This record gives sequence, structure tokens and C-alpha cells, in this order.
Amino acid sequence: MSTDAGAPALDGPSLSESLIAATKPARLPIAVTKPIPYTFDLGHLLATDANPLTHTTEDALQATSRDGAQALINQLLSTCAIASTPAGVLLTLPAGETALPREKAVPAAKELTRWQRFAAKKGIVPKRKEGKLVYDEQTADWRPKWGFQGMNRKKEEDWLVEVDEEGKAKGKSKGEVKGRAGVAKKARKNGGGGGGAGVEGEGDARALSRLERKERVRRNERRMRANDRRQKTR
Repeated sequence: MSTDAGAPALDGPSLSESLIAATKPARLPIAVTKPIPYTFDLGHLLATDANPLTHTTEDALQATSRDGAQALINQLLSTCAIASTPAGVLLTLPAGETALPREKAVPAAKELTRWQRFAAKKGIVPKRKEGKLVYDEQTADWRPKWGFQGMNRKKEEDWLVEVDEEGKAKGKSKGEVKGRAGVAKKARKNGGGGGGAGVEGEGDARALSRLERKERVRRNERRMRANDRRQKTR
């Protein structure tokens, strides 16, 4: 089998490899040196180059920008703390040093009203508005002060009522004793039709018993409403 003496040798690089090597750009150096060193503001990712431009062509501007970006990356990797997280490698940037300008002008000071000027002159301090809710430590929840499920009606929800010493002998609770005193006061005010007989008169006794019955009915109705509320909240 004869061979052609003019055929190229097979042990050297192929034509395609030679073309790729010729068109592949040379790797630029990582270290960047300048006559005037860069100044950095890592908090804003800012690198300032004070060196004058020798050429203003597009290639020269690209080379200058590339050197500035490379110097900034080198400064970040050598200065900032690096942490490896599940989201990737993170850098902790310091606080920015360059004061950025405002988008809008500083708002002017608001003029005081007549009342504010008068209060400042007299030393009047505005009252602090109290909230409508109060924290209930027993239920660990906020409840209104008044009205439906208010803290003022919390005593009505108590299943145990303290017995007053004065009404203990008669088996009356403290609330019942106060209610009886209020009923007696009403009866004395009515006076049994203006006769002035007082509570000891027969008319006053009937009025007192009638008022006591009304007070007992109202008290029972309040307890029933409190029981219904407790069953609904459970």
C-alpha cells in the first residue's frame, strides 16, 4: 500500500483545533495594578478609578471597565466575610459610606395650628388616648372595657361569689345585701304614698316586698344571661 508524500502528518493538531485556538481570547490577568489605586465603597458596590483615560475608543473603555470590575471583585473576596448557605455562597457587605442624593426635596416643616401654638405657650401636654381594650390575664386575650363581653361584667360570670360578713347570718351574698339596701332606700323615698310612715308602715312593707321581688327577678335574669354567654364561649 503506497502513501502520498504530500499528505499532512496525523500526529499534530487538527485544523479545527487550530482554528479554535486562534479565535479563543487570551485569559486576562486577575491582578489589576494602576498608578493611582482604586477607592472602594463596598456597601454600594462602588469602585472609583481616578486614573485619566488615555484613549476613548470602545475597546479602551471596555478594558477600563473590565479592570474596575475585576478590582472590585478582588476587594470583595479579600475583605468581606464569606458564608456557605443552602442558598449558595453569600458575602456580608459593610455599611455604605457614600451619601446618596434624595429623589425628592426635603419636605418643609408643617406650620403649627392655633391650638398647638397656644398649648406650647402654656405648657399643655396632650392627653394620651386610652384604648378600648383591656388584657384579661385569665383568658390571655384582649377584651373591651364596656359592653358585650366587657370587663365590667366579668363579676357576673363568676361561679363563686364572696359572702359578706354582715349578710352571712341571713345567708345573703354581698350583692344581695347591697341590693336589699338599695330596695329599702327606694321604699323610704316613696314614703308609702307621702304619709311619712317610713319603712315600718304597712304600705312601706308591701312596697318593699314588691321591690325585692322585682330585684330578685332581675338578678335571676342576669345570671341566666351570664350562663348562656359562658355556654356559647365554650
